[in-house]
This record gives sequence, C-alpha cells and structure tokens, in this order.
Amino acid sequence: MKTRILGKSGLEVSELGLGCMGLSFGYGPATDKNTAVKLLHSAFEAGVTFFDTAEAYGPYINEELLGEALHPFRKEVVIATKFGFKEGKADLGMDSRPENIISFVESSLKRLRTDVIDILYQHRVDPDTPIEDVAGTVKQLIEQGKVKHFGMSEAGAESIRRAHAIQPVTALQSEYSLWWREPEQEIFPLLEELGIGFVPFSPLGRGFLTGTINENTQFDTTDFRNMVPRFSEENRKANQRFVELLQSIAEEKESTPAQIALAWLLAQKPWIVPIPGTTKIHRLYENIKATSIELTAEDLHRIEMAASQINILGARYPEHLQQRVGK
Repeated sequence: MKTRILGKSGLEVSELGLGCMGLSFGYGPATDKNTAVKLLHSAFEAGVTFFDTAEAYGPYINEELLGEALHPFRKEVVIATKFGFKEGKADLGMDSRPENIISFVESSLKRLRTDVIDILYQHRVDPDTPIEDVAGTVKQLIEQGKVKHFGMSEAGAESIRRAHAIQPVTALQSEYSLWWREPEQEIFPLLEELGIGFVPFSPLGRGFLTGTINENTQFDTTDFRNMVPRFSEENRKANQRFVELLQSIAEEKESTPAQIALAWLLAQKPWIVPIPGTTKIHRLYENIKATSIELTAEDLHRIEMAASQINILGARYPEHLQQRVGK
C-alpha cells in the first residue's frame, strides 16, 4: 500500500488507516477478542500501518485490544488515541483539564503496551478548559517523549488556530464523506494554510454508503445509529439515492459502492487519510482495494454533479451530541 504524509509533520502512514472503535463499542456487541485480533493482524499484513482508538471506546477495552494485538509489530505501526471525557465515558461530559490529560496518558501507555503515543487527539473541544492549556499540556508530554504528535477531533477553525499557535497540530480527525462535506467549507482552507493533515472518520457514512443498509435494516439495540436522525427508517429510504449513485459508478469500475466512496475521498487532497472501520475481514480487504481505484477528472466531475442534485435527509448527530462539535 502507498503511504501519505499527514500535513507538514512528516508523519508517514498508510494511505488508508483502520478505525477500531466498532470492534469494541458503538455498533452493537463487542467483537470476539480472537476475531478482533485476527482482523488487526490481517490489516497489518495487508499494509495498514495506521490504527485509531480512544479511551472512550469501551471505555478502555479498545486500547487494551490494540495494545495486545499490535505489540508484535509496534515499531512498524502508528497508533492514535484520544482523551477528553470524564472517566473515559462520553455520557459524563468532557474533561480536558491538564491533570486529566496527564493521568490519561500514563494509563493509556500501559493499555497500549508502549512507551510513546504516536498521535494524541483531544476527542472534543472542552468549553471549560482553555485550548491553550490543552495544547500546552500536550506540548509538555511531547517534550517528555511520551507523545509524538498532537491532534484534534471535530474541532472548529478558531480552536484549531489557537491550539496550533501553542503546539503544532499534526492532524484533525472529523467526519467526512460524500454525504457529509461540511469540512470543505471552512476547515479545508485552514488545514491547507497551517499544514495539518486530515483523518476522516465514518468515510463510508457509518456503513450506509456500502449499500448494505436500507429502510428495513434492524440495528442491535446498543447500536449508536438508532439515535442518529440520518438513520431513521424514513431517512434511510430517502437517502438510498446516494447509494444508487455509487452503485452505478461501481458497476462501470467493476468495484463496489464502498470502494468508490473511499477512492473519491482519497482523490480530494493528498493529505487526507481515511480510517474506515469494520469487524469483518472480507470488508477490510474490500476497503483496502479502494486504494488501487483511479477516478479520472471526468469521473469526479460526474460524481460531483450527481451528488449536488441529491438532498440528504437527517442530521448526522442527535442534538445533544451535535452541540459538542465544531467548537
């Protein structure tokens, strides 16, 4: 697999990473440990060197899983994790106080079985803690050799600029896909200006752009998508037009809707590294094959024109979670 550099940082990663949240959290019951370890090993063997986790995925169990699974080839991979919630639980609210960041890093290093965290993201901007204090604390951790790079997640332009002035931000992680393109408006120009890489999560629209979800799909009772407006039965039915667009192009390219969605992302900017997640090895390989699909300028124009005619229904977050993003 080819590699990409995240911004001006010099951090080189595989052009497609692996979002690991779904192995432990968010989309129903956690994956069996042996199955999850096998998937992580398969990803590495297929060329993936960039793995994404967080304290809140469990909490803790996803970091522990990666710590065990990636330990045999730790020096050959880049592991990103995130802090920023009280006791690692999103439901309890945010906590980016310097003492919490320091405590988190000490615990995370043990869970990840490593002596350094490659990218340390603030999971969400904490309105009660000045971003300068957050960036300054991460700067100290970098100076101490416990962290290599600073990242932010779902942050707004002002917070990114203020943080970057204290400690250069290597990567911003936010949702971005063919059916959620808001970052293009204000965030992309800023990242280009400051030399910050972009790591899109949910690049397949939380699974919707794969073409495997329709209005009849029944999610597990613990699945996060049950409370996402965009995934209401009515909106899933209406939003199928987007999947049909991807399917029509996929047929021409002898590929799949997921592969077209990922190839489109990779074609947007050279400093974008998507992190699709999956619990199935055959889906992992399907996603990886997207890196070999070349979309021509004509293909991209056709997608752009067709997508602009589709009105996507439903918010990407319920209101109480939407209030946490873009700060």
